Amino acid sequence: MSTVPVIYGMGHAGVMSRYAEARLYVVPESLEELEGPTEGFVRLPRHIDWGPAYEYELTDATDLAVMYERVLREARLQEDLQAYLDGATLRQLWGRLVLPAPVRALWERRFPELVARRSAAA
Repeated sequence: MSTVPVIYGMGHAGVMSRYAEARLYVVPESLEELEGPTEGFVRLPRHIDWGPAYEYELTDATDLAVMYERVLREARLQEDLQAYLDGATLRQLWGRLVLPAPVRALWERRFPELVARRSAAA
């Protein structure tokens, strides 16, 4: 069980200019290890989605995208990613997800195939 993020925030040494650049993000070793649900309803844990209790309907395109964005931004453990994201679904959604630039950069640096997905969606 991993308790330390694999990749850290992109803040510059000693300079924390913005929250999104200063915070920690977790990225998996491979997209294949992401085997989260692809159908039904999902309720995220409070450490990922601290707003009003909400169930994401995975067959609804908007719910699916919002859930993926929240997990990518807020996950602290690889286990969070593995529990709620699916690698094939992430590949399909990648170009349409609204993400902070540091999150997108970290994931695309680890998985260059996602850059092509983003370019194809543009």
